[in-house]
Amino acid sequence: MTVVIPDYIAPLIPWVRGIVGLVMIGAIFLAAMGAVWVERKLSADIQSRVGPCRVGKYGIFQLVADAIKLFTKEDIKPQNADSLLFNNANIFMIGSVFLMLVALPVGAVFINGVEYPLAVTEMDISVLYIEAVSALSIFGIFMVGYGSNSKYSLLGAFRNFARMVGYEVPLGISIISVAVMTGSLNIVDITSAQGLHWNIFLQPLGCFVFFVSLMADMGRLPFDQNESEEEIIAGWITEYSGMRFGLGFFAEYMHMVLGSFLVALLFLGGWNVPGFIANNSVLGLIAPTGFLLIKTIFVLMVIVGLRWAVPRFRIDQVVDLSWKKMFPLALLNLVWAVGLGLYLGA
Repeated sequence: MTVVIPDYIAPLIPWVRGIVGLVMIGAIFLAAMGAVWVERKLSADIQSRVGPCRVGKYGIFQLVADAIKLFTKEDIKPQNADSLLFNNANIFMIGSVFLMLVALPVGAVFINGVEYPLAVTEMDISVLYIEAVSALSIFGIFMVGYGSNSKYSLLGAFRNFARMVGYEVPLGISIISVAVMTGSLNIVDITSAQGLHWNIFLQPLGCFVFFVSLMADMGRLPFDQNESEEEIIAGWITEYSGMRFGLGFFAEYMHMVLGSFLVALLFLGGWNVPGFIANNSVLGLIAPTGFLLIKTIFVLMVIVGLRWAVPRFRIDQVVDLSWKKMFPLALLNLVWAVGLGLYLGA
Protein backbone atom coordinates (compact mmCIF):
# COMPACT_ATOMS: atom_id res chain seq x y z
CA MET A 1 0.00 0.00 0.00
CA THR A 2 1.37 3.41 -0.99
CA VAL A 3 1.04 5.95 1.82
CA VAL A 4 0.85 9.64 0.90
CA ILE A 5 2.74 11.65 3.53
CA PRO A 6 1.77 15.31 4.02
CA ASP A 7 4.50 17.88 3.32
CA TYR A 8 4.55 19.17 6.88
CA ILE A 9 5.20 15.66 8.25
CA ALA A 10 7.95 14.61 5.80
CA PRO A 11 10.80 16.59 7.52
CA LEU A 12 10.00 14.88 10.82
CA ILE A 13 10.33 11.33 9.48
CA PRO A 14 14.15 11.01 10.06
CA TRP A 15 13.68 12.15 13.64
CA VAL A 16 10.82 9.73 14.19
CA ARG A 17 12.85 6.84 12.74
CA GLY A 18 15.81 7.80 14.95
CA ILE A 19 13.63 7.77 18.06
CA VAL A 20 12.11 4.44 17.03
CA GLY A 21 15.64 3.06 16.56
CA LEU A 22 16.77 4.16 20.03
CA VAL A 23 13.62 2.73 21.60
CA MET A 24 14.16 -0.55 19.76
CA ILE A 25 17.76 -0.81 21.03
CA GLY A 26 16.57 -0.38 24.60
CA ALA A 27 13.64 -2.71 24.04
CA ILE A 28 15.78 -5.53 22.65
CA PHE A 29 18.03 -5.41 25.72
CA LEU A 30 14.99 -5.60 28.01
CA ALA A 31 13.47 -8.35 25.87
CA ALA A 32 16.68 -10.39 26.06
CA MET A 33 16.72 -9.98 29.84
CA GLY A 34 13.12 -11.16 29.91
CA ALA A 35 14.04 -14.13 27.70
CA VAL A 36 16.76 -15.20 30.15
CA TRP A 37 14.31 -14.98 33.06
CA VAL A 38 11.61 -16.88 31.13
CA GLU A 39 14.06 -19.64 30.23
CA ARG A 40 15.22 -20.01 33.83
CA LYS A 41 11.70 -20.11 35.27
CA LEU A 42 10.24 -22.32 32.54
CA SER A 43 13.19 -24.70 32.76
CA ALA A 44 12.70 -24.87 36.53
CA ASP A 45 9.02 -25.69 36.09
CA ILE A 46 9.81 -28.43 33.58
CA GLN A 47 12.37 -29.95 35.97
CA SER A 48 10.19 -29.51 39.09
CA ARG A 49 12.46 -27.01 40.82
CA VAL A 50 12.12 -23.40 41.93
CA GLY A 51 14.48 -21.42 39.72
CA PRO A 52 15.46 -17.78 40.48
CA CYS A 53 13.53 -16.57 43.51
CA ARG A 54 15.85 -14.68 45.89
CA VAL A 55 16.62 -11.42 44.06
CA GLY A 56 13.40 -9.49 43.62
CA LYS A 57 9.90 -10.91 43.43
CA TYR A 58 9.96 -14.14 41.42
CA GLY A 59 13.68 -13.56 40.87
CA ILE A 60 13.12 -10.85 38.26
CA PHE A 61 16.34 -9.03 39.26
CA GLN A 62 18.52 -12.13 39.13
CA LEU A 63 20.00 -11.09 35.78
CA VAL A 64 20.87 -7.66 37.20
CA ALA A 65 22.75 -9.40 40.01
CA ASP A 66 24.50 -11.62 37.47
CA ALA A 67 25.51 -8.56 35.44
CA ILE A 68 26.98 -6.86 38.51
CA LYS A 69 28.95 -10.02 39.28
CA LEU A 70 30.27 -10.27 35.70
CA PHE A 71 31.21 -6.58 35.59
CA THR A 72 33.26 -6.93 38.75
CA LYS A 73 35.05 -10.18 37.83
CA GLU A 74 38.59 -10.06 36.54
CA ASP A 75 38.98 -9.88 32.76
CA ILE A 76 41.43 -12.70 32.02
CA LYS A 77 43.05 -13.09 28.62
CA PRO A 78 45.12 -16.17 27.65
CA GLN A 79 48.82 -15.41 27.34
CA ASN A 80 49.16 -16.40 23.69
CA ALA A 81 45.76 -15.16 22.52
CA ASP A 82 45.44 -12.91 19.47
CA SER A 83 44.57 -9.59 21.11
CA LEU A 84 42.90 -8.07 18.04
CA LEU A 85 40.53 -11.00 17.54
CA PHE A 86 40.02 -11.76 21.21
CA ASN A 87 39.15 -8.18 22.18
CA ASN A 88 36.81 -7.37 19.29
CA ALA A 89 34.87 -10.59 18.77
CA ASN A 90 31.90 -9.48 20.86
CA ILE A 91 31.51 -6.40 18.67
CA PHE A 92 30.51 -8.63 15.75
CA MET A 93 28.06 -10.65 17.81
CA ILE A 94 26.33 -7.61 19.33
CA GLY A 95 26.69 -5.58 16.14
CA SER A 96 24.78 -8.13 14.08
CA VAL A 97 21.82 -7.65 16.43
CA PHE A 98 21.81 -3.89 15.93
CA LEU A 99 22.13 -4.28 12.15
CA MET A 100 19.10 -6.57 12.15
CA LEU A 101 17.11 -3.95 14.08
CA VAL A 102 17.60 -1.49 11.22
CA ALA A 103 15.14 -3.35 8.98
CA LEU A 104 13.15 -5.53 11.38
CA PRO A 105 9.67 -4.14 12.15
CA VAL A 106 8.55 -4.76 15.72
CA GLY A 107 4.93 -3.77 15.21
CA ALA A 108 2.68 -1.28 13.48
CA VAL A 109 0.07 1.36 14.19
CA PHE A 110 -3.09 2.00 12.18
CA ILE A 111 -4.18 5.62 11.86
CA ASN A 112 -7.47 6.11 10.02
CA GLY A 113 -7.09 2.59 8.66
CA VAL A 114 -3.62 3.31 7.18
CA GLU A 115 -0.79 1.02 8.28
CA TYR A 116 2.46 2.56 9.60
CA PRO A 117 5.10 -0.10 10.43
CA LEU A 118 7.33 0.48 13.46
CA ALA A 119 10.65 0.03 11.69
CA VAL A 120 13.75 2.17 11.55
CA THR A 121 13.77 1.89 7.77
CA GLU A 122 12.12 -0.07 4.96
CA MET A 123 14.14 -1.85 2.29
CA ASP A 124 13.01 -3.58 -0.87
CA ILE A 125 15.19 -6.56 0.11
CA SER A 126 14.86 -6.25 3.88
CA VAL A 127 14.24 -9.97 4.48
CA LEU A 128 17.49 -10.89 2.69
CA TYR A 129 19.32 -8.09 4.49
CA ILE A 130 18.16 -9.41 7.88
CA GLU A 131 19.30 -12.93 7.04
CA ALA A 132 22.68 -11.68 5.79
CA VAL A 133 23.55 -9.50 8.80
CA SER A 134 22.35 -12.16 11.25
CA ALA A 135 25.07 -14.42 9.87
CA LEU A 136 27.74 -11.91 10.96
CA SER A 137 27.63 -13.46 14.41
CA ILE A 138 29.47 -16.48 13.00
CA PHE A 139 32.50 -14.23 12.43
CA GLY A 140 32.41 -13.22 16.07
CA ILE A 141 32.28 -16.85 17.19
CA PHE A 142 35.18 -17.75 14.89
CA MET A 143 37.18 -14.77 16.18
CA VAL A 144 36.65 -16.03 19.72
CA GLY A 145 37.55 -19.62 18.81
CA TYR A 146 40.64 -18.79 16.75
CA GLY A 147 41.84 -15.82 18.79
CA SER A 148 41.65 -17.64 22.14
CA ASN A 149 44.50 -20.03 21.17
CA SER A 150 42.53 -22.89 22.74
CA LYS A 151 41.76 -26.25 21.16
CA TYR A 152 38.36 -26.34 22.88
CA SER A 153 37.39 -22.91 21.59
CA LEU A 154 38.62 -23.69 18.09
CA LEU A 155 36.73 -27.01 18.02
CA GLY A 156 33.56 -25.20 19.08
CA ALA A 157 34.06 -22.61 16.32
CA PHE A 158 34.56 -25.30 13.66
CA ARG A 159 31.41 -27.09 14.79
CA ASN A 160 29.58 -23.81 14.53
CA PHE A 161 30.78 -23.39 10.93
CA ALA A 162 29.64 -26.89 9.99
CA ARG A 163 26.21 -26.28 11.48
CA MET A 164 25.60 -22.79 10.16
CA VAL A 165 26.76 -23.54 6.61
CA GLY A 166 24.44 -26.53 6.49
CA TYR A 167 21.37 -24.71 7.77
CA GLU A 168 21.81 -21.31 6.13
CA VAL A 169 20.90 -22.93 2.80
CA PRO A 170 17.45 -24.34 3.76
CA LEU A 171 16.83 -21.22 5.85
CA GLY A 172 17.42 -19.01 2.83
CA ILE A 173 15.34 -21.21 0.53
CA SER A 174 12.39 -21.14 2.94
CA ILE A 175 12.60 -17.34 3.06
CA ILE A 176 12.74 -17.16 -0.73
CA SER A 177 9.68 -19.45 -0.88
CA VAL A 178 7.68 -16.93 1.17
CA ALA A 179 8.97 -14.07 -0.96
CA VAL A 180 8.09 -15.87 -4.22
CA MET A 181 4.53 -16.51 -3.07
CA THR A 182 4.13 -12.92 -1.84
CA GLY A 183 5.93 -11.26 -4.74
CA SER A 184 8.16 -9.11 -2.52
CA LEU A 185 11.38 -9.30 -0.52
CA ASN A 186 10.23 -6.52 1.79
CA ILE A 187 9.35 -8.02 5.15
CA VAL A 188 6.69 -5.35 5.69
CA ASP A 189 4.96 -6.34 2.43
CA ILE A 190 5.25 -10.03 3.34
CA THR A 191 3.62 -9.38 6.71
CA SER A 192 0.89 -7.12 5.33
CA ALA A 193 0.03 -9.58 2.54
CA GLN A 194 -0.85 -12.33 4.99
CA GLY A 195 -3.97 -10.68 6.38
CA LEU A 196 -5.95 -13.38 8.16
CA HIS A 197 -4.46 -16.11 5.92
CA TRP A 198 -1.19 -16.85 7.67
CA ASN A 199 1.72 -18.36 5.76
CA ILE A 200 1.95 -21.21 8.25
CA PHE A 201 -1.30 -22.55 6.74
CA LEU A 202 -0.24 -21.88 3.16
CA GLN A 203 3.30 -23.23 3.63
CA PRO A 204 3.32 -25.56 6.67
CA LEU A 205 6.36 -27.40 5.35
CA GLY A 206 8.20 -24.13 4.77
CA CYS A 207 7.40 -23.00 8.31
CA PHE A 208 8.78 -26.27 9.69
CA VAL A 209 11.99 -26.00 7.66
CA PHE A 210 12.42 -22.34 8.61
CA PHE A 211 11.88 -22.99 12.31
CA VAL A 212 14.27 -25.95 12.50
CA SER A 213 16.91 -24.09 10.48
CA LEU A 214 16.47 -21.01 12.64
CA MET A 215 16.96 -23.08 15.80
CA ALA A 216 20.19 -24.46 14.33
CA ASP A 217 21.31 -21.03 13.16
CA MET A 218 20.85 -19.63 16.67
CA GLY A 219 22.71 -22.55 18.24
CA ARG A 220 19.83 -23.50 20.50
CA LEU A 221 19.42 -27.01 21.87
CA PRO A 222 19.43 -29.57 20.33
CA PHE A 223 21.81 -27.71 17.99
CA ASP A 224 24.33 -26.24 20.46
CA GLN A 225 27.30 -28.34 19.31
CA ASN A 226 29.48 -25.23 19.45
CA GLU A 227 29.25 -25.54 23.25
CA SER A 228 28.43 -29.16 24.21
CA GLU A 229 29.69 -28.64 27.75
CA GLU A 230 30.23 -32.32 28.50
CA GLU A 231 32.47 -32.71 25.42
CA ILE A 232 34.45 -29.48 24.96
CA ILE A 233 33.92 -27.68 28.31
CA ALA A 234 32.16 -24.46 27.22
CA GLY A 235 33.08 -24.60 23.55
CA TRP A 236 33.92 -21.42 21.72
CA ILE A 237 33.63 -19.21 24.80
CA THR A 238 35.81 -21.36 27.12
CA GLU A 239 38.56 -18.76 27.56
CA TYR A 240 36.25 -15.79 28.16
CA SER A 241 35.60 -14.44 31.63
CA GLY A 242 33.78 -11.53 33.22
CA MET A 243 31.69 -9.30 31.01
CA ARG A 244 33.23 -10.66 27.82
CA PHE A 245 31.54 -13.96 28.61
CA GLY A 246 28.38 -12.06 29.58
CA LEU A 247 28.17 -10.22 26.24
CA GLY A 248 28.61 -13.42 24.25
CA PHE A 249 25.97 -15.15 26.35
CA PHE A 250 23.61 -12.17 26.06
CA ALA A 251 24.05 -11.90 22.28
CA GLU A 252 22.64 -15.42 21.91
CA TYR A 253 19.47 -14.41 23.71
CA MET A 254 19.07 -11.25 21.65
CA HIS A 255 19.30 -13.36 18.51
CA MET A 256 16.69 -15.70 19.98
CA VAL A 257 14.29 -12.80 20.54
CA LEU A 258 14.81 -11.45 17.02
CA GLY A 259 14.43 -14.96 15.57
CA SER A 260 11.08 -15.28 17.36
CA PHE A 261 10.02 -11.99 15.77
CA LEU A 262 10.96 -13.35 12.34
CA VAL A 263 8.82 -16.47 12.77
CA ALA A 264 5.87 -14.34 13.88
CA LEU A 265 6.31 -11.88 10.99
CA LEU A 266 6.90 -14.36 8.18
CA PHE A 267 4.52 -17.19 9.12
CA LEU A 268 2.13 -16.14 11.90
CA GLY A 269 0.54 -13.06 10.36
CA GLY A 270 2.65 -10.50 12.21
CA TRP A 271 0.66 -7.49 13.36
CA ASN A 272 -2.38 -8.09 11.11
CA VAL A 273 -5.69 -7.58 12.91
CA PRO A 274 -9.32 -7.62 11.75
CA GLY A 275 -10.53 -4.49 9.96
CA PHE A 276 -12.80 -3.29 12.74
CA ILE A 277 -9.78 -3.16 15.09
CA ALA A 278 -7.52 -1.44 12.57
CA ASN A 279 -10.13 1.24 11.91
CA ASN A 280 -10.64 1.95 15.61
CA SER A 281 -8.79 5.12 16.64
CA VAL A 282 -7.57 3.61 19.95
CA LEU A 283 -7.23 -0.11 19.25
CA GLY A 284 -5.49 0.62 15.94
CA LEU A 285 -2.60 2.17 17.87
CA ILE A 286 -2.17 -0.63 20.42
CA ALA A 287 -3.65 -3.92 19.23
CA PRO A 288 -1.43 -4.65 16.14
CA THR A 289 1.84 -4.45 18.09
CA GLY A 290 0.24 -6.32 20.98
CA PHE A 291 -0.81 -9.15 18.65
CA LEU A 292 2.72 -9.39 17.28
CA LEU A 293 4.25 -9.46 20.77
CA ILE A 294 1.90 -12.23 21.88
CA LYS A 295 2.88 -14.35 18.88
CA THR A 296 6.57 -13.62 19.48
CA ILE A 297 6.33 -14.65 23.14
CA PHE A 298 4.57 -17.87 22.11
CA VAL A 299 7.38 -18.74 19.67
CA LEU A 300 9.94 -17.88 22.35
CA MET A 301 8.25 -20.23 24.81
CA VAL A 302 8.30 -23.03 22.22
CA ILE A 303 12.03 -22.50 21.63
CA VAL A 304 12.72 -22.63 25.37
CA GLY A 305 10.49 -25.67 25.86
CA LEU A 306 12.30 -27.62 23.13
CA ARG A 307 15.51 -27.23 25.12
CA TRP A 308 14.25 -29.87 27.54
CA ALA A 309 12.12 -31.91 25.15
CA VAL A 310 14.77 -33.00 22.63
CA PRO A 311 18.22 -34.43 23.44
CA ARG A 312 21.31 -32.85 21.93
CA PHE A 313 22.26 -34.24 18.50
CA ARG A 314 25.74 -35.38 17.57
CA ILE A 315 27.52 -33.19 15.04
CA ASP A 316 27.27 -35.90 12.35
CA GLN A 317 23.50 -36.11 12.96
CA VAL A 318 23.24 -32.34 12.65
CA VAL A 319 25.04 -32.30 9.30
CA ASP A 320 22.98 -35.24 7.96
CA LEU A 321 19.74 -33.56 9.05
CA SER A 322 20.62 -30.35 7.21
CA TRP A 323 21.84 -31.72 3.88
CA LYS A 324 19.83 -34.93 3.59
CA LYS A 325 16.49 -33.84 5.03
CA MET A 326 16.07 -30.06 5.47
CA PHE A 327 17.61 -29.14 2.11
CA PRO A 328 15.36 -31.47 0.02
CA LEU A 329 12.30 -30.41 2.03
CA ALA A 330 13.18 -26.75 1.42
CA LEU A 331 13.40 -27.37 -2.34
CA LEU A 332 10.08 -29.23 -2.28
CA ASN A 333 8.47 -26.30 -0.47
CA LEU A 334 9.95 -23.88 -3.00
CA VAL A 335 8.23 -25.76 -5.83
CA TRP A 336 4.98 -25.67 -3.86
CA ALA A 337 5.40 -21.92 -3.23
CA VAL A 338 5.97 -21.21 -6.92
CA GLY A 339 2.83 -23.12 -7.87
CA LEU A 340 0.80 -21.49 -5.11
CA GLY A 341 2.08 -18.06 -6.10
CA LEU A 342 1.03 -18.61 -9.71
CA TYR A 343 -2.39 -19.84 -8.59
CA LEU A 344 -2.99 -16.91 -6.23
CA GLY A 345 -1.65 -14.46 -8.79
CA ALA A 346 -4.05 -15.78 -11.39
